[in-house]
Amino acid sequence: MPSPLLFIAACLIWGSTFFAITLQLGEVAPAVSVVYRFGLSAAVLFAWCVVRGDKLLMPWRAQRWMFLQGAASFCVSYICTYSSEQYLVSGLVAVLFALMVFWNPILNRLAFGTPISWRTWSAGVVAICGVTLLFFHAIRDAWSEILSGGNGHFLLGLALALTATIASSIGNVVVIKVREQSSNVLLTMAWSMLWGTLLVALWVMASGQRFTMPAGLPYWGGLLYLSLFGSVIAFAAYFTLIHRIGSHKAVYIGVVTPVISVLLSIQLEHYRPGPTEWAGMILCLSSVAWALRSDTPKTTTTESIVEA
Repeated sequence: MPSPLLFIAACLIWGSTFFAITLQLGEVAPAVSVVYRFGLSAAVLFAWCVVRGDKLLMPWRAQRWMFLQGAASFCVSYICTYSSEQYLVSGLVAVLFALMVFWNPILNRLAFGTPISWRTWSAGVVAICGVTLLFFHAIRDAWSEILSGGNGHFLLGLALALTATIASSIGNVVVIKVREQSSNVLLTMAWSMLWGTLLVALWVMASGQRFTMPAGLPYWGGLLYLSLFGSVIAFAAYFTLIHRIGSHKAVYIGVVTPVISVLLSIQLEHYRPGPTEWAGMILCLSSVAWALRSDTPKTTTTESIVEA
């Protein structure tokens, strides 16, 4: 498939997955839905690798890095993402994920000593201003609610969403070590998703949550869409783009995705942003586009953004 079509497909799929997650909330605990989603995704990927004739077993020196990637990218990140959407509309969570373009360079600096350009720092300041505008009224109202004896669930959702973005960026840094061990993207994705699934399942059992099986068609439709399209097809398209055009260009998917998510939230979740919120979103997305211009390093693979 041509690269432009792969780019469009990844944007449309990941732009809609944040709303698809809302179809999984309610009857089933968020962590349980994560187990179902990535358990199915891992099974599909392993089956794909078997059809291709790949050798599935990998040495522990590779497995330890895939374990870490699974723990960060497919365990902590997605538990927090699903949980945050109980309190925030999906479009706002998607906007926060666009800020991973700043977490990634910071973590690369801490882990590998990679320099951070002036463009990234200046764009980060603009992004912080954008986030402040985007959530100003909601945070003010939530704080007033706390002072009056309320629960302040919005602030909890915001903290969970930010934690999810940082965990995903940690997973992206670990990708460097995974690629040093194996260039088989599909197989390493399968193992990482399997490790993440097992860790989330342990968390479910340790916390006393139940593995319920809802009967509603929207839930299972959303699960199939998230597992097959959001977790298999979109990731395969994205990693193919990284191979063809480089991560410095493929990461622009992270700029387009929040726009699609916000538009879906307006249409399907009755989200009605005011002028301040629109200004905040424009600043956030503009800062991401600015940070990803030509002086972004072209050799690293850790610029990848793990979407929902």
